[in-house]
Amino acid sequence: MDIELQIAEENEREKWNILVKNSSHGTIFHTWEWLKIVEKHVNMRLYPIIGMRGSNIIGIYPLFLHRNFILRAVFSPPPWVAVPYLGPVILEYEKLKQDKRESVFIAFQRKVDEFIREEMKAHYSLIKTAPGILDARPLKWNGYIVEPIYNYVIDLRKGADSVFKNFKKKLRQNIKRAKRRGISVEEGSKEELEWIYEAIVTRYEEQNRKISLSKGYLIDLFNTFHPQNMKIFVAKYNGELISGAIKICYKNKLLSWIGHAKTELRGIPNDLLQWEIIKWAVMHSLEYYELIGANTERLCRYKSKYNPNLSICFSAKKYLSAAAKLGEIAYFKLLKPLSAKNKQKE
Repeated sequence: MDIELQIAEENEREKWNILVKNSSHGTIFHTWEWLKIVEKHVNMRLYPIIGMRGSNIIGIYPLFLHRNFILRAVFSPPPWVAVPYLGPVILEYEKLKQDKRESVFIAFQRKVDEFIREEMKAHYSLIKTAPGILDARPLKWNGYIVEPIYNYVIDLRKGADSVFKNFKKKLRQNIKRAKRRGISVEEGSKEELEWIYEAIVTRYEEQNRKISLSKGYLIDLFNTFHPQNMKIFVAKYNGELISGAIKICYKNKLLSWIGHAKTELRGIPNDLLQWEIIKWAVMHSLEYYELIGANTERLCRYKSKYNPNLSICFSAKKYLSAAAKLGEIAYFKLLKPLSAKNKQKE
């Protein structure tokens, strides 16, 4: 299959976003605005690739190039920016017959890999696909090492009562106990977003860790996507903020993104916070609530109490030079501080 690649320009932003919106697996992280904000806050260059077969667009593929004295590395998405997945968007993917779906993905991936190798001159690439692409073989057949990534998804289509009845009994009791204690949940704005950020920073410091996200990054996203696509929810007790979360709305899904830091009242406020957010999502006709991160056993013990379904994505990495494999660990140790350096400049 003969596929040509183009780099989208700023004046093609609307076309790009329409392609994302019309694809079954296009996410808010693929939108032009989100990609450009990421580019602003990381030491990388965005390559918004459009795949063409003749005059027809077959897909898009956002890539980020980072360079240092160890490696030239390509990411989709970049690390440390709280983007759980990105990768290719293939148009009409769900409607294509299997043979066509495979041939398009294989040819598109092969052409993109050729661009990564010859034009970007990268030594290493790391791709994390979005939910909805269930076939990682085209990546494997193009030389990638592929591993599954799991997330949880709660189906909201049967209504809030059905969702609540499916919760673990102890979780339902915690929610009722939180209400009796007078904990309330409400929507917030930029002030509450900043409070959530500072609460996360404090939590990380208690664990001798440093947060890689900058407040400026979150505020830029807030200014662009709130209130339509970004929602802030907070829990209060005796009028004081005790927990909060930043959620992402896109298409028919609400995504649990950042927040839910532990409080002195342990898990009870967060249980109520999650439940009130789920009720809000049902009320606003959203069909799915995605809980990011189901690969870590410790975290799954909490999230599985909601009795969600599993969703699968794929992480795929490729070494394009002999030195890339040897330099990978050292490279990532150097890469994370770069995020902190960018944070200090804002």
